[in-house]
Amino acid sequence: MKVILKEDIKGKGKKGELVNVSDGYARNYLLPKGLAVEATKTNINALEIQKQSQARKKEKEKQLAQELAEKLSRSTITIKAKAGENGKLFGSITSKDIADALQAQYKIDIDKKKIHLQESIKMLGVAEVEVRVYPEITAKLKVNVVEEK
Repeated sequence: MKVILKEDIKGKGKKGELVNVSDGYARNYLLPKGLAVEATKTNINALEIQKQSQARKKEKEKQLAQELAEKLSRSTITIKAKAGENGKLFGSITSKDIADALQAQYKIDIDKKKIHLQESIKMLGVAEVEVRVYPEITAKLKVNVVEEK
């Protein structure tokens, strides 16, 4: 019997897949527990429409992420920090500081976990930071660290 899974089922398939299972397994377990629906033409059409909708939504998210990445690549944020001799900072600039500065200066809300620093910034000057906007889409953000007076 062909069924469309509503949940991930170990050994059978993932949510939204059309799978072939034995009649007894479908009638006695999957259908009564609401884990699957019978693969009728109506249900298959609904599944196709849902897949197309999800694909359009993902494409739109990807396009918005691409636009955000371009905007970030053109931006430079300025962070003021106390520094000692030779431009060495007291403390360091972390991804949280960069995320807060992005929010304050450009009203862009980026999670600090998406800001990738090789190591925290410990010197005055300009540094490039990688921001993961979306899977496979990254942007290079310039961070200008100036001395607080």
